Amino acid sequence: MEPLFLLVKMKKRPFFIVSLAVSAVFVFFLLVVFTAGYIRTGSMVVSVGDKIGILEVEGTITDSRRMVEQIEEFRDQNNIKAVVIRIDSPGGGVGPSQEIYSELKQLAKEKPLIVSMGSVAASGGYYLAVAGEKIFANPGTITGSIGVIMSFPNYQELMGKVGVGTEVVKSGRFKDIGSSTRKFLTADRDLLQGVIDDVHKQFVEAISLGRKMPIERLQPFVDGRIFTGRQAKEVGLIDELGTLADAIKYAAKVTGINDDPDLVYPVPEKTNIIDRYLQNTVNHYLGVDFSLTHEIGPQYIWNNF
Repeated sequence: MEPLFLLVKMKKRPFFIVSLAVSAVFVFFLLVVFTAGYIRTGSMVVSVGDKIGILEVEGTITDSRRMVEQIEEFRDQNNIKAVVIRIDSPGGGVGPSQEIYSELKQLAKEKPLIVSMGSVAASGGYYLAVAGEKIFANPGTITGSIGVIMSFPNYQELMGKVGVGTEVVKSGRFKDIGSSTRKFLTADRDLLQGVIDDVHKQFVEAISLGRKMPIERLQPFVDGRIFTGRQAKEVGLIDELGTLADAIKYAAKVTGINDDPDLVYPVPEKTNIIDRYLQNTVNHYLGVDFSLTHEIGPQYIWNNF
């Protein structure tokens, strides 16, 4: 009987080993999920219910690609019932600001989009805000700066003093407009003013649409001036004075989620550890952020940031 028992035991062992391996993989997967949840939220509880997505716009708006990806990610997740966008930005390039605004408008058609303003949500930062259905700001938030700016350095006089000059061959009178090595002509200024005026008009039209305010009513406030959050509420540029927590509570209310909703942040962008170390070192000792690319062309930006 003993040899027969050993034979049966050996036949059962492969099944036992496979079962053990499957169980180990399952446990490993759960550990990964719980660890990821803890890192992101500080809690070991993994929620599978309805959630509120949090988007963050910080610093100068120089590129739209990453934010557009995050917006699309939240738009595609069915368990994210509303999105709160936290804006702490003086604005930036016209193109990136308009691209992000366009994607936010599409998101707002499918899910409630609530805006929370931080220290600054000016110019292009405010442009993004008007895509939302309700805007919260702190009483001391700096916002507004509804305008466009374009600047050109001119080194012609300095170059003349050191005996340096340039020769330009061009196909038309305006091909080198904005050159730093020649005089700025009246015709140059008139052409560029037309560009600035049209881009500014696009900004005002977006505000009129988002805030449901006639352009005529907006005219006194779109000359580049800044407002505090409290002043902005008085003229109708924002809806409520409140914090990020207030904006989240409102988003939970309009979607029927409980008062303590689960928050979802976009997956952090992977960065090279060496690049990150060098960037942090330069930021700390020199106060220079090389991650910001130099922007050319018209800007929706508050330059005093």
